[in-house]
Amino acid sequence: MPHAYQILDEALDSIASAAPELANGFTNHAPMVIEALCAMGRGDVVPKWLAGYRPHLISNSAARERITERNWHPALGRLDRFSDWQAFFVNELRAAPWAEVLDSWTLRLAPGFSAAATHGVIRVGHAIRSLTVAETPPRLHELAGALGYWAATYQTLSSDLSVAQKTGAPLEAILSVPIIPKQQRRFAGSITSSLEALDEFPAFAPVIGLADLSGDSSAVLSELAETFARVYAANARDALSTIVFIHGVTSIAAARTIATHIGGEARHQLLRYAWQSGCALYSAFGARARPDHEIEVSDESFETLIDAAIATGDEHAIKFAEACSREYATNKAPVYRVAVGHAVEVLRGNAS
Repeated sequence: MPHAYQILDEALDSIASAAPELANGFTNHAPMVIEALCAMGRGDVVPKWLAGYRPHLISNSAARERITERNWHPALGRLDRFSDWQAFFVNELRAAPWAEVLDSWTLRLAPGFSAAATHGVIRVGHAIRSLTVAETPPRLHELAGALGYWAATYQTLSSDLSVAQKTGAPLEAILSVPIIPKQQRRFAGSITSSLEALDEFPAFAPVIGLADLSGDSSAVLSELAETFARVYAANARDALSTIVFIHGVTSIAAARTIATHIGGEARHQLLRYAWQSGCALYSAFGARARPDHEIEVSDESFETLIDAAIATGDEHAIKFAEACSREYATNKAPVYRVAVGHAVEVLRGNAS
């Protein structure tokens, strides 16, 4: 086991009884951040970061009613059934290898990619990566919680494939995505509340079919990640917009991890809804699809940027630095380093 991951199981055990959301209603980022730190070789930071975050955690509620293969559908999107979902996936992962469970449930849950502002998908991605390092009880339990959160927060977006015309690869198709006029936008304290406004914006429904996502899935994911990193660079300004558009990239990085371990049908669905979800963030919060000027190359290395992200203590900055450094390893687009540098500056002092 890589040295940086040695602390992960102990850390996961220490937060295993925590609810998936914090007392303020925002997502509990602890399991995702500690895995990201381990992945970056910074397991040494986990105890201090977790100590600062722990006061925000609340205890999980008790399970209420058993979910089975015959009655699961009505429980989708029911956050109050999270403990039931977690118990269900604990049993599923005892009965079958985790890759089989992941494949069948990604196929079912992919239309809800945007659930909890994509945090369900992101948490699953982190859990899966930890299992590829070592399959341990705490990591399997975390995957059960991650899948349970995706299911319990399940949210679909308006979709219409009957009228969509593919306009090219993601970097070009994003130019055809309509944005909600500012006077029609809705924000009630959460990203999810703004995405709900898309149901009243009929022009968004065909977006799901605009991009050509055929071909090698790894290459498609690289283009998706760069597309939404450029959306970030064009639209992130204050803390809220920075956090919003970070999810367009971190969710794609999570989808890359998931896609490696699922079959073709589930992968096709995952990519389709990953594209739609990133477009939803752009349509609900954005103003332009790419920066007005060519992105300049940053002189800062990712090692320096990662240290700076960790120094902020902010959960989004840490996960963003990890996701961008990973995407940069396969696609040396300068936008990744520029985006992380910007996020660090904006989110400094913004930690929970």
